[in-house]
Amino acid sequence: MGVGPISISGSLLVLKTVVPKERFADGETDHLLGNGGSISVYPQSEEEIVNLLSYANQSGQTVSIVGAGTKRGYGGLAESADILLSLKKYNGIVEHIQGDMTVTVKAGTCFGDLQEYLADYDQRLAIDPFSPQSSTIGGIIAANDSGPKRLGYGSARDSVIGLRVVYPDGTLIRTGGKVVKNVAGYDMNKLFIGSMGTLGVLSEVTLKLRPLPKYESLVLLSFPEDDSEQIRQFSIQLLDSMLEPVTLELLNPSLAGRLTGSYNKTLAIAFEDVESSVLYQENVLRDMKPDTADFKVLSEEETRTFWKKLYENPINESSEELTASVKIGVVNMDVLHIIEETTQLESPRRLTIQAHGGLGHGLCRAVIKGEERLVIDAMIQLRSKAEESGGYATVTHLPYKQRKQIDIWGEKPPSFFLMERIKKTVDPNGILNPQRFLGGI
Repeated sequence: MGVGPISISGSLLVLKTVVPKERFADGETDHLLGNGGSISVYPQSEEEIVNLLSYANQSGQTVSIVGAGTKRGYGGLAESADILLSLKKYNGIVEHIQGDMTVTVKAGTCFGDLQEYLADYDQRLAIDPFSPQSSTIGGIIAANDSGPKRLGYGSARDSVIGLRVVYPDGTLIRTGGKVVKNVAGYDMNKLFIGSMGTLGVLSEVTLKLRPLPKYESLVLLSFPEDDSEQIRQFSIQLLDSMLEPVTLELLNPSLAGRLTGSYNKTLAIAFEDVESSVLYQENVLRDMKPDTADFKVLSEEETRTFWKKLYENPINESSEELTASVKIGVVNMDVLHIIEETTQLESPRRLTIQAHGGLGHGLCRAVIKGEERLVIDAMIQLRSKAEESGGYATVTHLPYKQRKQIDIWGEKPPSFFLMERIKKTVDPNGILNPQRFLGGI
C-alpha cells in the first residue's frame, strides 16, 4: 500500500510537475472489477511513463495498470491503488519493416487496429486473443493471451521479438531485439510476458509477422452420439497425420449451440494455406472422419461469424447473473475430461457453461454464468478436475467482490520462491500492480 492517498493535495501537486496536468482524470476506486486507482493518469509518451513511475516509487505510491480494460477482472486482490496508469492514449505504430516482417508498436495499441493496418501489406500478427477488437497489445502480452490458433502459431510469447520496459523505479530497459533471429543470452522477454504487469510497464513491443493466408477453411465435425472415445481416437489420428490444422478445438454442446445451432460436442478444425493445400486437407479429413460424425465446411461468411462470436467478450456486467471466465491447462487429450465436466456441471443446475479446449495444445476456456454460489462452486469443481490429471485452473474474469472468495490462481508452483525473489529484486517497494499476480505478488 502507498504511504498515503494520492488525493492529498501536496502529493497531487508534485505528481503534476512530472506529468502534464492535462493527462489527469478522476480515479476509479469503486469499479466492479477492482484494480482501480484514486486518480487516473493517461501518459502519451514513454518519458511520461518513466517520470510517473519514478515519482511513485520515490513517494511510495502504488500503481495499477490498465489498457482497454478487457483483463481488468483477471487477478488482483487489491481493490484500488493510489494511481491508475492507463495506456489507452499511448498507442500507435513505431516502426513497420515490411521486408523483415516485423512491427514495433506502443503498448496501448489496439490489436484490431494493428491487424487492419497490417492487412494492407498482406501481413498479420498470427495470434488470436479474446476480445480482439478492443484488447491492447500490452494487455495481450502481459497476460500471454491466446486462443484456439495457438495450435498452429503458438502463444503471444512466441510472437514477441523485443520489448521496451519501464521498471517500477522508472529505469528504462530494452530486451530482445528488432530482428527475428536474435541471440543475446537469457531471453528477458519471457520474464515480462505473462507477468501481469507486476515487473514493469510495457512501453513498446516488437513482434514478428506472418503473411495473410491465401485461403482459409473451417470444418465442423459434430458428434450427435457424444462419444468421447471416438473423438479422442480421431483427434490422435489427425495429429499424427500429415495434415496441418491451425486449430483442433473441441466445443461443449452449450457453446456449439450458440455458435452453430447444433447442441452436440463439436470439433472446429481450421486450415490456412494456399487454396490447393487447404482443399486437399479438407478431402483427406472427410475420408478420415468417423462415420457417425456430421461433416460441414463453413462458407467464408459463416467462418467469419463463427470466429467473431467465439472471440467476442461474453461478459455482461449489467446482468443480474454472475459471469466468470476460467482458463484451464491440461495434457492435450485430457481436454476431453474438462469438456465433459462442464457438461455434467451444467445439466442439473441453473447454470450455463460455454467451454472449448484445444486437443493439440491442452488449453481450455470456460465462461460460466448463473447464481453466485453455483458459479463459484463450478469453478472449484473445474479446478479439482484439472488437478486430478496434473493440470491447473486460473480464474481470468471475476468481479472484485467474488475474487476474494476463491483462490484465483490455484496452488503455487515449486518455482514460486524464484518468482517472489524476482519481484522483490525488481520492485522492492512493491508499488507496481500490487497483489495482481500468483500468490499475491
